[in-house]
Amino acid sequence: HRRFDFRPKTDPYCQARYTFCPTGSAVPVMKEEDVIEVYRLQAPVWEFKYGDLLGHLKIMHDAVGFKSSLTGKNYTMEWYELFQLGNCTFPHLRPGMDAPFWCNQGAACFYEGIDDAHWKENGTLVLVTTISGAMFNEMAKWVKYDNETGIYYETWTVQASPDKQSIVWFDAYECSKFILRTYQKLADLGAVFKKIQTNYTSIILFSGEPVYLGNETSIFGPLGNKTLAAAIRDFYSPFRPHRTAGEFFVDLLKIIDRVILNRQFYLFYNLEYWFLPMKFPYLKIIYEEVPLPVGSKTSFGV
Repeated sequence: HRRFDFRPKTDPYCQARYTFCPTGSAVPVMKEEDVIEVYRLQAPVWEFKYGDLLGHLKIMHDAVGFKSSLTGKNYTMEWYELFQLGNCTFPHLRPGMDAPFWCNQGAACFYEGIDDAHWKENGTLVLVTTISGAMFNEMAKWVKYDNETGIYYETWTVQASPDKQSIVWFDAYECSKFILRTYQKLADLGAVFKKIQTNYTSIILFSGEPVYLGNETSIFGPLGNKTLAAAIRDFYSPFRPHRTAGEFFVDLLKIIDRVILNRQFYLFYNLEYWFLPMKFPYLKIIYEEVPLPVGSKTSFGV
């Protein structure tokens, strides 16, 4: 996943149904001698709307919590889409614009408090390590860098087969990956993590070797490939929001025809388009263990 020099301004066309990070606040500077508890937080995606529905499918959202021993204050930090998951996964086909239009930025959100009921009811709220205020402040500097340079949400992991040792063509870049990067940063700073099992959700597409197609200019520009441009627009068309059940059913049949019967998928990754020759089982949602990182016991202990 490519890093960028700066975060571009979002286009007013991109609108979120739910406000991004509505109670967000600046990351505080902790006193160096503070002792801060770090919590693993996980709950079903869209639990506020659908309860545990997506939890049964193991489609989970991840975050990390902090508790200061000196002040007693709690904090939550997470990373998610600015304009909801659908906008990050598929583009808009706007009238008068040849190229698909993407509203696919993601960002970190930090706010005071931990909503215990939200994380505990259908998910996880568990202590994973304890750090110093100095380590927290170093982590905060890293979060700023990470947030300013890793700006685009990517829903899909793409790999060659379901095998554990399979080639991974493309890595997802979503909430769980941010939490894993945060844990790794804390381990690099000397945090010692508890030995507990930690699982994360991945949505995987299975594909043969991807074929590079080009970027927006080379495909959709004045000198672009009009046949390829039309094929990409046509592929994304059935994924648009639907107003009626009839529209949805017709487009679902189109998606099945293209992705499964014709084994085609067009992926937008790092501002470039790729063709994926799809393979059985085509798509899978997994809830897989990723161990907590091993910290150096000699470098730090609380």
